[in-house]
Amino acid sequence: MSDGGRRPLIAGNWKMHKTVAETRALLRELRARPLPRHVDVVVAPPFTALAAAHEELTESPIALGAQNVHEFTHGPFTGEISPVMLHELGVRFVIVGHSERRAAGETDADVNRKVHACLAHGLTPIVAVGETKDEHLAHRTHDRVTAQTRAAFEGVDAAAAARCVVAYEPIWAIGTGLSDSPENANGVIAEIRAAVDGLASARLLYGGSMKGENAPALMAQPDIDGGLIGGASLTANAFLEVIDAAGAATSAR
Repeated sequence: MSDGGRRPLIAGNWKMHKTVAETRALLRELRARPLPRHVDVVVAPPFTALAAAHEELTESPIALGAQNVHEFTHGPFTGEISPVMLHELGVRFVIVGHSERRAAGETDADVNRKVHACLAHGLTPIVAVGETKDEHLAHRTHDRVTAQTRAAFEGVDAAAAARCVVAYEPIWAIGTGLSDSPENANGVIAEIRAAVDGLASARLLYGGSMKGENAPALMAQPDIDGGLIGGASLTANAFLEVIDAAGAATSAR
């Protein structure tokens, strides 16, 4: 995996799971185990647990992520969280454009504005793109994901794009237990990499029911630099299986 010297990244998207107490317990479990030296790890708890997670991750190699961000730094936006607020809490990565948020009305233009907001405030966006089951069956995957990627990075120069992360998450695979084949996923990610100047050097992840059983085969692919992990990130053992698979794939190259 991670051809061209790109450092592997495993990011856990906890979605609407984990209270503050549960967050502390899971992070303590993760910190009790040694992590592969050449793999970056991110966890993205709910907003309510970010402060506690920041405390638990002090002097830890595990980085803190958030699941969403608003495009503005402040203002009359009830229920929203700004990039400045996230940065103050020690957040370094932000998931933007997840299909679950797109389904709730988030547009490509919204995602683009959030990417710019992240970059302006020292946050690394993890931009999620992916096609529906109908689009997949109609062989529209390439058109859909490249359009989403180009829209997300509109106005972002190549140097800034290279510092970002993109996660290909086929919507039909998220939370279903289904997963794209490693070869197909790698092909789509290669197309995403070629869609925007700068992404040749960026880290591109696969998401969509990645777990310990299929992670080694996915991560052996040259264009897959890691994973955006949902359900398997909610327990220490399952998440560590994926992290260890990334470490083994890196050592094998």
